[in-house]
Amino acid sequence: MAPPPPPLGEKSSEVKESAAVDNRPISTIVFIIAMQTEALPLVNKFQLTEDLDSVFPKGVPWVRFYGNYKGLAINIVCPGKDPALGVDGVGTVSASLVTYASIQALKPDLIINAGTAGAFGAKGASIGDVFLASEVAFHDRRIPIPVFDIYGVGSRKAFATPNLLKELNLKVGKLSTGDSLDMSPMDEASIVANDATVKDMEGAAVAYVADLLKVPVIFLKAVTDIVDGDKPTAEEFLQNLAAVTAALDQTATLVVDCISGKCLSEL
Repeated sequence: MAPPPPPLGEKSSEVKESAAVDNRPISTIVFIIAMQTEALPLVNKFQLTEDLDSVFPKGVPWVRFYGNYKGLAINIVCPGKDPALGVDGVGTVSASLVTYASIQALKPDLIINAGTAGAFGAKGASIGDVFLASEVAFHDRRIPIPVFDIYGVGSRKAFATPNLLKELNLKVGKLSTGDSLDMSPMDEASIVANDATVKDMEGAAVAYVADLLKVPVIFLKAVTDIVDGDKPTAEEFLQNLAAVTAALDQTATLVVDCISGKCLSEL
């Protein structure tokens, strides 16, 4: 038999606990960043130290940098290099694993998924823009069966940060995630259906795990390539990676500066 509802005007203990968490100053942040090239400028900015006595399971390539900055415990976690091929562990599988492991080991108050991404000129995006995602979804999980189709898209809202948005005057757009750098016609149709401005390879996976474990997450995505432009995606991505990473790190630093001393409810 279900317990009786709380008296009118009182909150359940779960709601009270959630409100208490929201009103507690943020103390621990975890950045999930796919590529170490994207992460290292922030590591240097925050003067973080690599964790050589890893909090993660023995043998995994995941890399953690940690330290304190303006009263915050800052962690940057990257999937690290594939043991066989030596390339960054990009994509949804690595992102899901490191997000889960980071939440379990580090108990963050907030996750920030930061990285580079493609975007659509038709939606007003330009190279070097940094977007705060309002909503995330998958574009390559096509399951044409009722209800499974909705599960496949996996649309989720990002944690709302109206004050942060106003203070930093960030661009806002929906984010669509898939495991391919290129874009097939079917992917394109799904991205259009998602009404996405930005396209990446990790965001919706991070959102899925964070939602399961009830940790708020925000998404900062810097545009390296215009998906609907006239240059090949891979060429444009590599050409702009260094400069756009600098723009991303500058914005990420401003975001952390704004977060310092605040509660989740104040963002």
